[in-house]
Amino acid sequence: MVRILLVRHGQSEWNAEGRWQGQADIPLSELGRKQAAAAASRLGAFDFIAASTLLRASETAAIIAGSLGIGPVIPIPSLVERSAGEWSGLTRTDIEREWPGYLEADKRPPGYEGDDELAVRMDAGFKEVAELLADGEGLVVAHGGLIYLLEDRAGKRRGRIGNLGAVWVEVDKDGSITVGDRVELIDEGELQSAQSSDIL
Repeated sequence: MVRILLVRHGQSEWNAEGRWQGQADIPLSELGRKQAAAAASRLGAFDFIAASTLLRASETAAIIAGSLGIGPVIPIPSLVERSAGEWSGLTRTDIEREWPGYLEADKRPPGYEGDDELAVRMDAGFKEVAELLADGEGLVVAHGGLIYLLEDRAGKRRGRIGNLGAVWVEVDKDGSITVGDRVELIDEGELQSAQSSDIL
């Protein structure tokens, strides 16, 4: 069994603008880089660091890895955020105008990646991390959508997770995942965090 701290990336440029991202490859904002550096100062030692291949996650991981003196950051393509389909790049106002009532009814457009599809590749990604790590504790930088799905499956959804929020997960050799406690790696009173969408 391996223990992984699953970290949501720092604020991206589209987070700052309130745009849904999905798999759009948007870099960190300047605040996002500061958030990653602040989080690194609160982390201990890890045996392994990996990240989604999307820029906002890989940049966050690189900043943390440099600060902690670990690495290289291992890319895990299957841990990218779920696709937002037609909503990628749109604000909540845009969505409400073009798909009235969808957000309130928790409906999504046809191109949106559903839970079942996301779960298959997410589980494969965590199994890959567990095989690479073999034992010990690793840090993985990924996305809010993955954290929400993990918590939902475990019946532990705790509301919105902010930039550099994290959750502990344990992965057994058979690939089964146990969801643990959340951890806040930055103090939003010290670093102002802009509002962002749920597809992060």
